[in-house]
Amino acid sequence: MNTLAYSGGPGPWILLFPLFWAAAAIGGVTLLRRTVRRGRRGPWQARTTQEAPAEGSPITLLGRRFAAGEVDEDEYWRRLSVLDEQFGRGSKEGVA
Repeated sequence: MNTLAYSGGPGPWILLFPLFWAAAAIGGVTLLRRTVRRGRRGPWQARTTQEAPAEGSPITLLGRRFAAGEVDEDEYWRRLSVLDEQFGRGSKEGVA
């Protein structure tokens, strides 16, 4: 029989197995810690402020007031143009 014991042993490559499992364990722990820190979202779902407006932004509040009927259409468009210059596209165009 030609087994590992008779062929000179497994050789130095046997050390790669513990290193592989250590790297897998460290990677798993790191992934879990990052996921828990982000509020149970994956690390691929980072929160950015540019994707969606904040809940308390003035433009969002104005839209809610218009939908509730507190503001008529003329006043809505007038206020939206002012807010858009300060908080919307107008302030982002000047920044390069």
